[in-house]
Amino acid sequence: MDATDLDDRARTRSGCIPPELVLRLLEHGHIDVVELHAGRGEWFCALAWARLLGEQGRQADALEVLAPYLATGWWTAVVAAAELLEGWGRVEEAIEITRVRMEAGHPMALESYTRLLARHGRAEEAFTLLRPHIGELSLDTLVDVAAAAGRDEEAAALVSARTEHRCSDFPWCCRGLDRGTAIGLLAKIRERQGRIDEAIDLLRTGTGSTMLLSNREQLAALLARHGRLDELRATAATDDSRYAVQRLARLLEERGDVEGAIAAYRQADGPVAHDPNSAFELAQLLARHGRGSEAIDVMRVQADARNGDDWILHTLSDLCLAQGRPEDGLAHLDALAAARGGEEDWDLYWIRLPLIAARDGVDEAIAHARSHPEGATWYAAPHIAELLAGAGRTEEAVAVLRPHAPANSHDLAGYLIDLDRIEEAVAVLHQNESRPSEPSTTAWSEEPPF
Repeated sequence: MDATDLDDRARTRSGCIPPELVLRLLEHGHIDVVELHAGRGEWFCALAWARLLGEQGRQADALEVLAPYLATGWWTAVVAAAELLEGWGRVEEAIEITRVRMEAGHPMALESYTRLLARHGRAEEAFTLLRPHIGELSLDTLVDVAAAAGRDEEAAALVSARTEHRCSDFPWCCRGLDRGTAIGLLAKIRERQGRIDEAIDLLRTGTGSTMLLSNREQLAALLARHGRLDELRATAATDDSRYAVQRLARLLEERGDVEGAIAAYRQADGPVAHDPNSAFELAQLLARHGRGSEAIDVMRVQADARNGDDWILHTLSDLCLAQGRPEDGLAHLDALAAARGGEEDWDLYWIRLPLIAARDGVDEAIAHARSHPEGATWYAAPHIAELLAGAGRTEEAVAVLRPHAPANSHDLAGYLIDLDRIEEAVAVLHQNESRPSEPSTTAWSEEPPF
């Protein structure tokens, strides 16, 4: 077992049983399969099996499962083991395995170690450890640890020094801690000190294009948290990002003022008129409150304005399906296709398949899919298979996907698991073996350079 190989498989989900299929195995009662492959280098199986053992009170067995992975020094395994130990109340052991990696020089260990200390009554020690490294790590950790250590003012002074910094080569010259980010951290400190007005003033430093989107989002969230409705309304009226409107609408909805939430999105020259994301949020709000027809109208306007944006068409089609109006979704897609001379690439064409299935049946939808010029491609196969599986025709779904393995290995393996053909499923996943072409930056070694 090798840390770099483990990391590559975990990141790419290649040549392994991915977490969603481990869950599928467990849901189908194949605990023995998960246990078996936990001992064969399958990280996601090992993690799931260790968690199950822990829940059964078999903590020693759980740690034994993770031991070969920990022995590689792979940071992901260290973090997982520490989280399990902490969850079991074995805090000192969690601290110890993290400390060992920190002292060996792992670049991510210091922040994890100090956060762990801070959560368990040793925040002062954690802050002292972090203090000399403020130029080497994210100040987020220092700011969070400072709260538990009672050293907010010292943290504020350190962060304030960054608020006057002007990056010459963002994000490289300051490791990403530009002036806007520093202001956001300082505002976070002031808010938890109860100095709300000061936090608001900080986040309003620089307006319009000079105000970071993250600061706008933080400001909107802060105003909502503290029930500053009038200020949130004023911010929503002038902020050209959608964050303030979104927070305002959410706050009004939570207070039972659904009409007010809808009006926030629909204000004159508001974000819905210009931003499809805000239109989407409005449509979801309307649908949540039984106004599906209005939701469809909102997204139809967006689909007309942004001809061919697939995610907008997906949303419109899903709303039509939910409202039992597949013919309306198909009419819009047909009009779009006609405007393009009757031709539609697969990435737009497949959106109509669930609509056809709802109106005319699955076989009709599959016939349409196979008649498309791209209907026999590997990327069309999962859509056809999904229609079949949804109709309970899983064997046919497997037959559709089989010629396109390993390109569709996860989909194919999932359906094989549903059919209890476990060995085949695992074999399909392992057809997609890959090896890293270069070491991952997140893998860890005790050999320099770290």
